[in-house]
Amino acid sequence: MPRSTNPGQTSDAAIAGDSTRQRIVAAAKEEFARHGIAGARVDRIAKQARTSKERVYAYFRSKEALYAHVAERETTALVEATQLDPADLPGYAGILFDHFTARPDHYRLIMWGRLELAEPADNTTNPLQATIAGKLDQLRDAQRIGLLDPAWDPVDVLALINQIAMTWAGQPEIAAAAAGQAVDPSIAARRAALVAAVERMFPRSDWEQRPNRLV
Repeated sequence: MPRSTNPGQTSDAAIAGDSTRQRIVAAAKEEFARHGIAGARVDRIAKQARTSKERVYAYFRSKEALYAHVAERETTALVEATQLDPADLPGYAGILFDHFTARPDHYRLIMWGRLELAEPADNTTNPLQATIAGKLDQLRDAQRIGLLDPAWDPVDVLALINQIAMTWAGQPEIAAAAAGQAVDPSIAARRAALVAAVERMFPRSDWEQRPNRLV
């Protein structure tokens, strides 16, 4: 039977190409998380993706462009998985902790980019900058309606929570020590400690009992 030429149908070549691209991205994510940008090798990515270096460069013009694509996908996944609730900042810290505990490769991938890429900090076209701006707006709104102490600068609030939430992801040597020396060596205890720390600085708000809450 002849192959359909219906323009509305996806060709076998297009399906195969999309599958190859997906394998490249998956292999690149693992390679960048393990070796960084400078240390990553396109030939290893191609081998893991069961394709050729030439094919990798056909989809992505450079190793840096491939990293940028992977990092943007991972940032989008992070944003979707860690929605900020300005009335429950300790809970937000716990969600961040959970994400990076389950995805240590994600943390490493982001850190490599910060170390190796010389991107201006005020690059407003960066999707991550747009996400940060949105969270800062949420915190300002929370201050305006009485859910968050207005004495805090929202940028400090966000920076402190993020840093506390990533304490263990960023200090694997102390995490290793905790496994043998902490009173309670469990991951649950580490999570409870950082959530309690954020709770002391930014207590949860009882939304329903706020007289000036939004309606």
